[in-house]
Amino acid sequence: MKILVTGGAGFIGSHTVLELANAGFEPILVDNFANSHPNVLTNLSIIAGRDFTFYEGDCNSVAFLNQIFTEHPDIEGVIHFAADKAVGESVQNPLKYYRNNVGSLVSLLDVMLEKGVKNLVFSSSCTVYGQPEFLPVTEETPIVKAESPYGNTKQICEEVLVDTVKSGVNLKAIALRYFNPIGAHPSALIGELPLGVPNNLIPYVTQTAAGIRLLLRVFGNDYNTPDGTCIRDFIHVVDLAKAHVAALKLLAKTSEDNHFDMFNIGTGNGNSVKEVVDTFMEVTGEKLNYEFAPRRSGDVEQIFANVEKATHVLGWKAEIGLAQSLADAWRWQQQLPTA
Repeated sequence: MKILVTGGAGFIGSHTVLELANAGFEPILVDNFANSHPNVLTNLSIIAGRDFTFYEGDCNSVAFLNQIFTEHPDIEGVIHFAADKAVGESVQNPLKYYRNNVGSLVSLLDVMLEKGVKNLVFSSSCTVYGQPEFLPVTEETPIVKAESPYGNTKQICEEVLVDTVKSGVNLKAIALRYFNPIGAHPSALIGELPLGVPNNLIPYVTQTAAGIRLLLRVFGNDYNTPDGTCIRDFIHVVDLAKAHVAALKLLAKTSEDNHFDMFNIGTGNGNSVKEVVDTFMEVTGEKLNYEFAPRRSGDVEQIFANVEKATHVLGWKAEIGLAQSLADAWRWQQQLPTA
């Protein structure tokens, strides 16, 4: 079964390509390298022992997407990762996020419906919950106003999917609400590769340990949490990738022509930012130069997942813990150039 993977050279997309191939799917990759690097394709081929079909282009372009579906009329499903993803940047440049994240989904749906491709797994986020009143969050937790434009784009995209399914067209969609992906492939050949200064915690941690960054700033130590720092649910990217395979298999078994569902994809455990820093130093033996800084606009105080639905309906659960995730991220960082 051919599966189109938008953002296939990105952090989560590249790991999912491998898990799709391992499960017998035929991934076709799309990326514009806005937040990835062509070397990822080479390393994917090394790990998999084979090459993958790849198209470079922008998913906002209907003409570009039409070309792919025309050349591959046997595509049976899409996993849509292509999006901008930094909370802080979205606060500073919201129009970029609305244009890319929402616009690309609308373009993709237009082409999918025209070509009769009805299976879609959408890359959503726990940011759709904003700052929840009760923890852990379930899929029934009320959606509140997003804390950032990034989170709002994910809310809007889910609404687009719900409304499209309600319209009666042939579309079966699953939104996977990721918590905080970290780690790297055990081969250390692919991992998180931010361009420029990282916006996410773990690459900043590993780059600080490697001497690329002089100082790690922990934003906020006055939150209402046990150690004052934000709490997140950190999930290994390989576990997360496997959830997409499970979602595709579930869609294939779903008999309805119109279907939408959503799943929390996390570990079910919350760890504070300071716990992450301490665990990293313990696991790697590296000393981190860090200091506490004022809170950052758009950050949620604490959030972690209830994953019972994913366990029982998807037949999926996370298997890799925080210590191993951080060790994998550090091994990935160590083989990267330091300049």
